[in-house]
Amino acid sequence: MWQRTEINGGTIIMRFRRRLTLFAVTVAAAPLALGACTSDRRPGQQQAEARAKPEVTVTPAEGTRDVPISGEIGTDVKHGRVTAVRITDDKGAAVEAEPREDGTGWVPSKPLAPKRTYTAEVTVTGDSGDTVTRKTTFTTQPKSSKPAISSVLYFAGNRTYGTAMPVTVAFDPPIPKEARADVQRRLFVKTDPPQPGTWSWVSDGSQVYYRAPDFWRPGTTISVRSGLEGLPIGKEYVGDTDKRATSKIGRQVQLEIDNATKRMSVFQDGKLLRKLPVSLGKPSTPTSSGKMVIMEKHDFTTFDTRGSADPYVVDVEDAQRLTWRGEFIHGAPWSEGDQGYTNVSHGCTNLSAANADWLMGVTQVGDLVTVKGTEVPLDEGNGWTAWNVSWEQFAKGSALPVPAGLQPTPTQAPDPGAVAGGSPEPAPSASGG
Repeated sequence: MWQRTEINGGTIIMRFRRRLTLFAVTVAAAPLALGACTSDRRPGQQQAEARAKPEVTVTPAEGTRDVPISGEIGTDVKHGRVTAVRITDDKGAAVEAEPREDGTGWVPSKPLAPKRTYTAEVTVTGDSGDTVTRKTTFTTQPKSSKPAISSVLYFAGNRTYGTAMPVTVAFDPPIPKEARADVQRRLFVKTDPPQPGTWSWVSDGSQVYYRAPDFWRPGTTISVRSGLEGLPIGKEYVGDTDKRATSKIGRQVQLEIDNATKRMSVFQDGKLLRKLPVSLGKPSTPTSSGKMVIMEKHDFTTFDTRGSADPYVVDVEDAQRLTWRGEFIHGAPWSEGDQGYTNVSHGCTNLSAANADWLMGVTQVGDLVTVKGTEVPLDEGNGWTAWNVSWEQFAKGSALPVPAGLQPTPTQAPDPGAVAGGSPEPAPSASGG
């Protein structure tokens, strides 16, 4: 279970289709022996196929009632393509909609109103040049009385994020396996320039992440929509809200923390800026090893662990969250004599006050932090753990087919800070240390 944090955001899952380029090949007239690869269709048959009338089936079907307010216009087309879609409500007002990338339908730009009638006209232009238009009229259901699953989009608008920033949506209660495909189809991401990726579910259904095979390219614009309002989720629940956000990816920064040397290496655009001495978690409260992402940054905060087995309250400065369970990078003037030598924290990465202040000016939410050599591995879902698995494992977590050929760029492993490929769980506790 998780609860909301202070991060707000607002969410467009892309479905990427393979675009086929048709090559016209002219063969010089020459005596050739044509074998089994020659088409067995007669010229007349080929001409008849070229003249085939376009066909389109539109959903919801004519007269359908009780359509969810998350409803969209589905199109099944033969011998042509959709060239126009017009949707109006029962007062004649136009309803804006956006096409799905896979060509299977049009999604209204905002949820439909409950207990209203809508008409959709879909025009298809055939390969023959002919056009056909199909109309359907349907009625939405009354406002649902089912409880809504709470969702939090951890991707805010008008921000600059690091190159490892996953688009994250968290759910309470978690999404059951049988409902994940339906939910995933209502999560949309667009990138400019295009850098396709996929969604992947944490095994318990409490979070779903979107990322590309490689880190985001600096300068990329990412637009997200979480269009879940009114979506039936299983038999008991509906989705809660429809959220959008657009932000950019900034400079490339990575941190590598090595327990063996008690040093943090800070890289920007592949170049080492500094090595900083650290103190990590003591043996009874070890720091997690794995690939994490900076989730929050606070100039000042308070760690309050009263009620735990090791209660304390301490004010800290320059704190950067790495996990839901309270692992931070932060200034710790009380441990400066141990930094670089001994682990004395409650799981956090301690820096001197001066180094923590400097680091706050370098990092962004969404920067990758790699910790190695500690006693325990990073648990799935304890933070934004989208990069803590291989691409192959990540893609297996999708509830829908992953676009064919989507793979990391086949380059030699980069230096710790290099840009790869060129390109909740409980509410956060106030613990740290």
